[in-house]
Parts: sequence; structure tokens; C-alpha cells
Amino acid sequence: MKVVVITGSAHKKGTSALLADKFMEGATEVGHEVFRFDAAFEEVKPCLSCDYCSAHDSNCVHKDSMEKLNGELATADMVVFATPIYYYTMSAQIKAVIDRFHAKNAIFLGNKKAIMMATAYGDADWTMDGLDKTFELMLGFLNWKNAGTLYATGCPAREVIEQTDFPKKAYEMGKNIK
Repeated sequence: MKVVVITGSAHKKGTSALLADKFMEGATEVGHEVFRFDAAFEEVKPCLSCDYCSAHDSNCVHKDSMEKLNGELATADMVVFATPIYYYTMSAQIKAVIDRFHAKNAIFLGNKKAIMMATAYGDADWTMDGLDKTFELMLGFLNWKNAGTLYATGCPAREVIEQTDFPKKAYEMGKNIK
């Protein structure tokens, strides 16, 4: 299976980066092909909703790192999102990537699975509600199958999440994807 992992944290050693690392470790261990795109460390300009793509064969007016990601996404069987929670939803870095799916909607629609992994400082039972609803709506629009979520609440720092079972759960998710 070809898996694309998109991260949204500006912290290379942060909590959601740890989940992505562990997921990838499990997935590659059992033979899946994995491509990682760290949105915060790439040049991703925001979608302008200019519809340049509509008149230019799904090519975006921006020429940036999305060009290399789009090729990987087009052939991916699964897309995994790993993000910290900022104001009850995904980070701006990963949201900019998702907004740019607009140019390639026709190519990305259907026949993919997706996983959402997220970390949050808060641990209230509603902490992930905004992200969960966004993920649900995105999957519905793209006609992708929900292959699972891993929501690590109460994890404000790397040293905290390392003391939980969330990294092991991310590893097991990667190892058990089908």
C-alpha cells in the first residue's frame, strides 16, 4: 500500500510528529511504501479560490511544494494526517495543504482511505470535536473511507506523550493498516 503522511506541526520533535514517526515505523516495518510531507517545513501558499486551476487543467497558480505532494497524493492508497490541535481544529500549516486539494479535487476524489492523528493539551471530552467534524466532512466530500483516528488528549509536551500509550497506538495503527 502507498501511504502519504502529512504533518502539520511546526515542531520537528513535537507530540504529533512523534505519532507520525511511530505510525511510519509500523507501516514501513510491514512493507508499506510511505511518503512524508511536513507542511510546516515546506513552501505551501494558501489557496486563493481564484479558480485558475479550473481553466488550466487542474494546475494551480502557485508553484510551490504542493507540486511534489500532489503527485504522491494522486497515487496514494491512504492519506494520514498528523496535527496538533490549535483552537479546536487542525493547525494552519496542515489546513493550507488541505485547502490546496481544491485544484486536484477531480484527481483525488474516491478510492482512498484516511487516518487522522492529533495531539492536544486539553483533555476535555469535547477537545477533538471540531477536528473530528472537519475530518468527517472532508472525507464525505472526497469520498474517502475513514480508516481510523488517534486523538491524544492531555499531551501538552513530548515528555508527557512519551509516558502514555499513544505512541504505541500510532505504531500499531501503522503496522495494521490494510
